[in-house]
Amino acid sequence: MQEKVKVEETPDSLRLFLSKFTKEYMLVFAILILGLIFTIVSPYFLTITNIRNILTQTSALAIVAIGQAMVLICGAFDMSLGQNVCLTSCLAAFLMKMCGWNPWLAILAALALGAFIGFVNGTLISYLGVAPFVATLGTQMICKGSAKLITNASPIPSMPESISWIGRGNIGGSNGLPICIVIMLLLFFLFAFVLKKTKFGRRTYAAGGNKEAAYFAGINVKMHTTIVFTLAGLLASFGGIVLLSRLNSAAVTNGNLYEFDTMISCVIGGISMTGGKGKIWQAFFGAVFLTLFFNGMSMLNVNSFIQDVLKGAILIGAVLLDIFRNRKR
Repeated sequence: MQEKVKVEETPDSLRLFLSKFTKEYMLVFAILILGLIFTIVSPYFLTITNIRNILTQTSALAIVAIGQAMVLICGAFDMSLGQNVCLTSCLAAFLMKMCGWNPWLAILAALALGAFIGFVNGTLISYLGVAPFVATLGTQMICKGSAKLITNASPIPSMPESISWIGRGNIGGSNGLPICIVIMLLLFFLFAFVLKKTKFGRRTYAAGGNKEAAYFAGINVKMHTTIVFTLAGLLASFGGIVLLSRLNSAAVTNGNLYEFDTMISCVIGGISMTGGKGKIWQAFFGAVFLTLFFNGMSMLNVNSFIQDVLKGAILIGAVLLDIFRNRKR
């Protein structure tokens, strides 16, 4: 009798698993379909070199998207991440090239600055009651102006060879696996584990789902939100270092519009803007989809202005999709 029950339950269990997988990771299928379309249209798309390029281009954005994902799950958002990337990469380059600092000390200073920017955001929002949009938009403008002051709005080229491996090194020779991709994947595994298996992760979801209930459950919501913003700032600066090493140059355009790109990546991946819902890997697939889409557009010689229009349309579409998902629930 028991064996019969098991046989009857298996199709339902499989159906439930597939239903859940397609809801949470439907973007995986979208990536495959988009890749198939671009492969048919362009013979140069589905090559090992181009796939490596797509993942390499995704690496810095995806690392920053981890921070944005955690902030969204915690029930807020961060508009300063792109300029955090810009300022911290410019600071590291300035300290290395203009001040003669040891490259690793310069990187540590940049990471500390990135974490501090996140801490300021979290403090303004949690303890002083400033709206996330206002607080992070203010720090965004401060970072943007500071980056221009540091660099005099001029690029700083040719980073030291000792840090070139971060963004341009490969495992297994020149045609091997880029190290920046490995770093990106390791960070996603780490933070996926943290959010799913640790007390910190459970508190993040609780704070984003219902702050009042989280408070009465004994969670210091203000402190936790500040820590999440600090981590997001740290990850933004880390993404800035990866981008600096990959481009071998610091400029005020580094990380341009990353705050929007990371938000698009998270929301189209399935992370809700209302807080308390989503998984870190959804941000990864969203970032891959975004890079894949615009890589294909570039290969098809689509006008860059049209690409900007499409990016705006994707953002609006992602927000509408999030609203529809929440209404359905």
